[in-house]
Amino acid sequence: MTMRHVRTIPYFRARPGFCLPKTRTWFGEHGLDFAAFIREGLDEAVLLATGDGMAEALVRWAHECEAANGQ
Repeated sequence: MTMRHVRTIPYFRARPGFCLPKTRTWFGEHGLDFAAFIREGLDEAVLLATGDGMAEALVRWAHECEAANGQ
């Protein structure tokens, strides 16, 4: 998972992407390093281990993006 996925996921607003300040807060609440995520991305298993529905949606979106790009 990368910031590209966070910024492009279809969401409830007119513009795609999760709100970055709240995403940063979410990472902190789950003990995850947001700065490292920005630099390096994060393995989907780490996100899924949170059990959070938004993390699951992000993983699904990343898979859709990769499939659309033929990867």
